[in-house]
Amino acid sequence: MDQPRQELISWEEVGRLVFHLIDQFQSEFEAMIMISPCGVIPGGLLSSAMGLKELLIAQVEFPPDPDQEKSKLLTWPDFKVFPEEEHLRDRNILVVNNAWGAGRSTRAVEKQVEISGGRPSTCVLHFNPYRNLLKCEPDFYGAITDAYIIYPWEIDPEGPSRILLENGGRG
Repeated sequence: MDQPRQELISWEEVGRLVFHLIDQFQSEFEAMIMISPCGVIPGGLLSSAMGLKELLIAQVEFPPDPDQEKSKLLTWPDFKVFPEEEHLRDRNILVVNNAWGAGRSTRAVEKQVEISGGRPSTCVLHFNPYRNLLKCEPDFYGAITDAYIIYPWEIDPEGPSRILLENGGRG
């Protein structure tokens, strides 16, 4: 399989994406769930710019199944961290991640918010429709891309040739 094209973006570009996202919001959000680890920095930037004070964390993992490509859609997620229902019920919740590649993590958190009685909206800096495994897309995205985005917080301080990609494929 061919390696996807990679694109390194700057902090300045991240700032432009954040404000582009905020311009799209038509409703007020009462809380934000940042998907850890990749959505924490974009969520922090968004919440600061929006003045949103209630910040929550979700961490979801999908068990690996290297033998079956189709099982990616059938694997049940494991929520390592998820907010209590009382923080979500009857509230508008913004679910934030850095990118929507396959879409599984963001979609899993969105569905769990719905199960908890909340009204989720999904938000990512980058949407890659070419990697998307689902028949849906994020509610809000800063840009569409076909590249694997390398964010400025993923650059190793020892030099640009070393990238911190501990979580492998995002999304």
